[in-house]
Amino acid sequence: MAGRQTGEAGVGAGLALPALEARLAAERLEILGGFAVAEGEAGFPAGTRTMLMLGPKEPGFWAHLQAQPEWGEPGPVDRWSRRVIGRIACDLGAKALFPFGGPPYHPFYQWALRTGRVWDSPVRLLVHSDQGLMVSFRGALALKDVVDVPPLADRPCDGCPAPCLTACPAGALTGAGYDVPGCHAWLDRPEGEECLSGGCLVRRACPVSQSYARLPEQSAYHMRQFHR
Repeated sequence: MAGRQTGEAGVGAGLALPALEARLAAERLEILGGFAVAEGEAGFPAGTRTMLMLGPKEPGFWAHLQAQPEWGEPGPVDRWSRRVIGRIACDLGAKALFPFGGPPYHPFYQWALRTGRVWDSPVRLLVHSDQGLMVSFRGALALKDVVDVPPLADRPCDGCPAPCLTACPAGALTGAGYDVPGCHAWLDRPEGEECLSGGCLVRRACPVSQSYARLPEQSAYHMRQFHR
């Protein structure tokens, strides 16, 4: 890992990449991808040279989150993300950025595409090399050091029969885009209970998603938050 060395070894305040990964893992988070930022590039905090995209590390994320002090308060997932990722960023001399809290919102979709580990899927949702359509981001670290990032990966959609294209029982999420009112209307019906209780059938249809250890309870929580 490149970057200035201070104290034991380090990025910024002295944290080496393995140590950062271990600290993230203790919070059931992982680096889902990253990319270099050109010196002075617009759209990033001043001095940013590397962006690291962070998301849940499975198995274990949901149980860990429910054991945190934010659980039971309004917006527990976002509140926890701000506290944990914000603390890590502060210790690194970095800046924590989040996909919530807007408008305006940070362009996490475009940032994810820059990592070479996340792509635009046939249904336009992001798809990750390891997490499939279950990918989600809890935040990002804008580092002032040039550091190594996870290597490029092969797009899982290439050669895939794309079951995601026909998985939505309401026909609300297809290659033509996302009919949000149609999705909500389906979830209001008794037939929509399978989506509410187990998560979006389109996301679940992805072969990569099926090998990712995300609990149905977590998907159900986010579906019900979406459909409030």
